[in-house]
Amino acid sequence: MILNISAVLLFGAASALAVRTRSAGAGSALVLFLFGFFVAGTGAYGPIHDVVQASADALSALGN
Repeated sequence: MILNISAVLLFGAASALAVRTRSAGAGSALVLFLFGFFVAGTGAYGPIHDVVQASADALSALGN
């Protein structure tokens, strides 16, 4: 079974859970949210995307 989950959806859910359980405040969540947009517009996007993709590929290979 192949399961595709958007990184935005995954990190958004994790942020919402952190705020809901009060392990992170609303200010922290806003800073993290805005940081994601700033990183997406820089040259750091490529290497970060490659690391996340390699991690996802490694996790999916564990299931085989």
